Amino acid sequence: MDTPNRRRFLQLGAVALAAPFAARLAIPEAQAQALPRLPLDHPQGKALAYIEDATKTTHASFKPGSNCLNCQFYTAANQGCTLFAGFSVEPKGWCAAWAKKA
Repeated sequence: MDTPNRRRFLQLGAVALAAPFAARLAIPEAQAQALPRLPLDHPQGKALAYIEDATKTTHASFKPGSNCLNCQFYTAANQGCTLFAGFSVEPKGWCAAWAKKA
């Protein structure tokens, strides 16, 4: 014998089971936010002699072949740098804090 309470319970159970799938379709996946490029007049960038093209630097501590791409502070996923939080840097760039990636 099918009672209204049992029917209601089964309906609510079906909705509860479907809810996570419906929410997954309704809410888009989080996308990695693109970071704005570090402005050349940024105070920290100026203090560290940041330049967008490492081959054009004349800084005394520059080592040939060093650039942001092979620096330990560089994050390839978003072209970010831990020294310039909230900004991306040019992979071919360079700054005086460059440290060889391990």
